[in-house]
This record gives sequence, structure tokens and C-alpha cells, in this order.
Amino acid sequence: MIITIEDQKFDTKEITQLYPAAIVKTGYKDETTQVSLEWLEVEGNGKVEIVGYGLFVHLGEEKCHRFIYETKAQMDRVAASIAKQFQ
Repeated sequence: MIITIEDQKFDTKEITQLYPAAIVKTGYKDETTQVSLEWLEVEGNGKVEIVGYGLFVHLGEEKCHRFIYETKAQMDRVAASIAKQFQ
């Protein structure tokens, strides 16, 4: 099955991971890292500075495509469009 995210097409047979995450500052210079949305809601709410949100598509161990959004609502809209492709 082929899915489309933004304008890129992916064969689901090649996807090893597909997940959403928040991008937060680590506190060291301008360094950022990704954290799960669940962690952000339970542990990180108000404790970390959110830079953005992303959908991450891993193809094997080496290749990762990142789709970065300013708001969670933007990311959620794209995630919903991905989910519709699986119906």
C-alpha cells in the first residue's frame, strides 16, 4: 500500500516506524529533541519549551523523513489525512 504525506509517497512495506512527537528545547544552547506526546502531556506540560511538532517516518534504520509543524493542530490534520488512507 502506498500512502502520501504532504507530497511524498511511501510504501507501507518499507516503513519501520511512523509516529508523532513534540520537539522541545533541551536547555543546552539551541539544541532540540523529540519527545512523545504522551510524555509531554503527563510529565512535561509546563516544564519544557515546545519548539514544534512533527511526524516522523523511518524507513529502515538509516533513513528518517521529518514533517515539522508549528502547531499540534497542523500536525493532527496531517495525521488524520494519513489515517484516512488506511481506511
